[in-house]
Amino acid sequence: MVVLGSGLDVAYPARHAPLFAHVLEEGGALVSELEDHELPRRSTFVQRNKLIAALADAVLVIEADVRSGSLSTARAGAELGRVIAAWPGSRGCDRLLAAGAGILESEADADLALAGTPRPVPPPELDPIALQIIAAIQDGAVGVDAIVHKTGLAVRAVLRALPSIQDSFFARKP
Repeated sequence: MVVLGSGLDVAYPARHAPLFAHVLEEGGALVSELEDHELPRRSTFVQRNKLIAALADAVLVIEADVRSGSLSTARAGAELGRVIAAWPGSRGCDRLLAAGAGILESEADADLALAGTPRPVPPPELDPIALQIIAAIQDGAVGVDAIVHKTGLAVRAVLRALPSIQDSFFARKP
């Protein structure tokens, strides 16, 4: 199936006309919400992305910039309750992962996502100092001075570890 960002009779890009014909020959379909003869515009691709998400069981994003159609499709999929999963490495995919998308690093991960059970992003590994600080915070320490007092760590060590703790706690909240 091909979901077009134009009318059904407008092959866009034109070089894909043979591909569209092949899809039809093989029993596939061309789908569009737009009127015949309607040319593609930026807004019609955003509209098309919503239809792609609606037709999908899951939205798997392999590469995306932060202002991409792929993220538009993922956003529409999330609004529709679809499973969202992403391959790490591009800025857009890394944002999806930080927001809670499942991680794709193998064919098995794709199978899990398509089955409705995406593999979660593993939490970052924390060093022993960070773990001591987390324990102190969980035990009621508020502020650097209280953490230093409760752990016996040097102020410098606490300040050095806080960014990694912040990343592990807050980076993946939507």
